[in-house]
Amino acid sequence: MKKVNMRKLISVMMLSTLVLAACGGKTDSADSSNDSKKASGEQLFKLVVQQEMPSADLSVATNTISFSALNNVYEGLYRLDDKSKPQPAGAVELAKKSDDGLTYTFKLREDAKWSNGDPVVAADYVYGWQRTADPKTAAEYAYMFELVKNGADVSAGKKSLDELGIKAIGDHELEVTLEQETPYFDYLLAFPSFFPQNKKIVEEKGKDYATTSDASVYNGPFTLTDFDGPGTDTEWSYTKNDQYWDKDAVKLDKIEVTVVKEAPTSLNLFQDGQADDVILSGELAKQMADDPELVIEKDARTSYLEFNQRDANSPYHNENLRKAISYSIDRDALVDRILGDGSIASTGLVPAGMSFSPTGNKDFADENKNVLTHDTKKAKEYWEKAKQELGIDSFKFDIVGDDTDSTKKVLEYIQGAVKETLDGVDVTVTNVPFTVRLDRGKNGDFEVIMGGWGADYADPSSFTDLFVTGGSYNRGRYSNETYDELVKASGSKDASDPEKRWTDMVEAEKLLMNEMGVAPVYQKAEAHMRSKKVQGVVAHGAGARYDYKWTYISE
Repeated sequence: MKKVNMRKLISVMMLSTLVLAACGGKTDSADSSNDSKKASGEQLFKLVVQQEMPSADLSVATNTISFSALNNVYEGLYRLDDKSKPQPAGAVELAKKSDDGLTYTFKLREDAKWSNGDPVVAADYVYGWQRTADPKTAAEYAYMFELVKNGADVSAGKKSLDELGIKAIGDHELEVTLEQETPYFDYLLAFPSFFPQNKKIVEEKGKDYATTSDASVYNGPFTLTDFDGPGTDTEWSYTKNDQYWDKDAVKLDKIEVTVVKEAPTSLNLFQDGQADDVILSGELAKQMADDPELVIEKDARTSYLEFNQRDANSPYHNENLRKAISYSIDRDALVDRILGDGSIASTGLVPAGMSFSPTGNKDFADENKNVLTHDTKKAKEYWEKAKQELGIDSFKFDIVGDDTDSTKKVLEYIQGAVKETLDGVDVTVTNVPFTVRLDRGKNGDFEVIMGGWGADYADPSSFTDLFVTGGSYNRGRYSNETYDELVKASGSKDASDPEKRWTDMVEAEKLLMNEMGVAPVYQKAEAHMRSKKVQGVVAHGAGARYDYKWTYISE
């Protein structure tokens, strides 16, 4: 996460975020100036999601479901608007920056409050950042604070928390110092990991903090309500926060969230009027393609297979085995026939439409296009080489994945494709709840796992950083010294040339793909049935996925 000075790249990254926010066929557009004349009828939004929320703790959360929830019940210095551009939120105005781009000074809103009436002050930001960076918290997102002065040493326990480059100058002024100029830093300030936290409440609740909706306080447009526990609760809600500084802009009184994993059940709920927004996949998405209430939302998220190489004797150290599995998969057929929801076949690790070269405006996804192809001949050739090198005639492995309807179908397809292509290979599939899959990935309890990553910010490093040796999200423990050096160079202080940095990241991805350290499968999109009465839903391609601040019901 050590980044570089790239003034010329900032406009490109801003453009990429806008592209992601705008693509995807029929979409709603939020207007932050919406007024009460637009809202009519009961302001209740009934939302269906596919997975339980693994964590409601700002320091611990790592996933799309949690980040969408946290983005609506908390607020940072900035909030992404309907064009996915950072705008002042907890801050009164955009930060004043020093000439060298290292120091940011923020003026905070004096009318910002927590849901218990406490004022939101600069010390809350200091505490929130320190808590996430604190090695005692063991936050997987602590690495994001390495771009803040002393962040790497603080998260490694080499320096004290008060040496992290953030300090309160009174109650309503905040100063942040970076290790180096970071053009996309504004986007991170709208990301939940950088939100404030109320120290009094955290310490009062102790180990129970954020484990239920009553075990925290909130400073966002809504408060979390009816949440009974991470990873298990299948119903919770967001209730309008009367303490929120901009409450007049919030029209919804309540959002009721229900977890439903089967697309047919979701569609039935929608058609019966029991849900206003559901997700479809496969044949159901295709069947509803011409329905005016179908909304396709593309995401800067890549779903991929990781191979467990933690054990020194793991067969997945064998590059030819990994390649044989990957070349067996017809990604185009998978997204067209199985998903049918607007998802596209991956051409590499970094999603399409997210980031573009500093010169020539070339999509990063077009840089390494010819590796993730479907080629049964190559797959068989690699399998023969793998058999010789491993001294085996047959092989059996298991793929762990989520228990959602779409993931089940994806893994069933991959299972069939590999078994049909590679003689002597047997594949089993284990579908588990989302939180269980996250735990099994983190603990290395898998052979092959279907995971994924959504961009935290619109830059290739959000993906290339993942697979450095020892990286917290490198679940399979892929390791290559040259890859590490390329990623480090792309983020070092010396890499002040945007074109050189771009080339470093391209070469890093190329190496990862040529070795099939991980096997990207598809770039995710979601097909939603969303009631025409629901207006102003904001979907971001990168960062926290959904923002309901400007959503309203118009009967």
